[in-house]
Amino acid sequence: RCSTPAVHDARLDAAQMTPEAAAELEVLELDLFIEAMLRRYGYDFRDYGRASLLRRVRNLVQKQGASSIADLTARILHAPELLGDMIANLSVPVSEFFRDPTTFLALKTHVFPMLASYPQITIWQAGCARGEEVYSLAILLKEASLLPRCRIFATDISKASLSHAQDGIFPLSDMRDASRRYLESGGSQSLSAHFHARYDFARLDRSLVENVTFAEHNLATDGVFCEAHLVLCRNVMIYFNDQLQARVLKLARETLVRGGFLCVGERENLLDVAHGFRRVEGTAALYRVSRAAAEP
Repeated sequence: RCSTPAVHDARLDAAQMTPEAAAELEVLELDLFIEAMLRRYGYDFRDYGRASLLRRVRNLVQKQGASSIADLTARILHAPELLGDMIANLSVPVSEFFRDPTTFLALKTHVFPMLASYPQITIWQAGCARGEEVYSLAILLKEASLLPRCRIFATDISKASLSHAQDGIFPLSDMRDASRRYLESGGSQSLSAHFHARYDFARLDRSLVENVTFAEHNLATDGVFCEAHLVLCRNVMIYFNDQLQARVLKLARETLVRGGFLCVGERENLLDVAHGFRRVEGTAALYRVSRAAAEP
């Protein structure tokens, strides 16, 4: 009986907070949520951009029917079965086939000739989300007769996104929307040649992912696992702070062979010299390991 008035008073106090005090409390709750995710499950969101992370956590609060971020934290601590859904919503699975066609065209123009010089090609697609970019790249590699020589590692933090990517089934409307971007990306056939339509869905040709390994990898905590000729990490670092961006670029540099390429999002401008990369002339999102960084 004595606890009820105390809870009621606490709710009244929260409701009567000034906007500034409420914002400070929310920041504290977000800090505690981040700490709980790290200590309980090993997922490190400390160096994610706070504004975008806060928006996604707020969305999770609503989706889970929680009363606050603190309530959400309590739930995830005691209900690990919620973890998969939370990670799926905290990551950024939004993408589209042949997003930013000029970047894909730059890959075909500047990178594919280099890849063609190798008997075996290794590519790392970091932050592959639901697979749209993996399939987009694989289609262009197949048309260039390079795909059989490729081993592609497609990684993401979200198991749900990886499962979706492996299935290779997308709304048919996504493929119709992508047809123009496919041609602008340097596609040489018809996009419809690479998928099978049934009802309102499209299943991508399974040959596109025969040499693709889908796996969990956390850019915030995990290390180098392969030596690659090309690393793609597009529209991922815009959600990270400077420290985590630097970590990702270091991973990419340590992964790439001498003269290897890094492809990022068109809005992700790198400090070329500081991170050991130089921009490929005439491109917005394509970088190459600089000679100085490649020296042992």
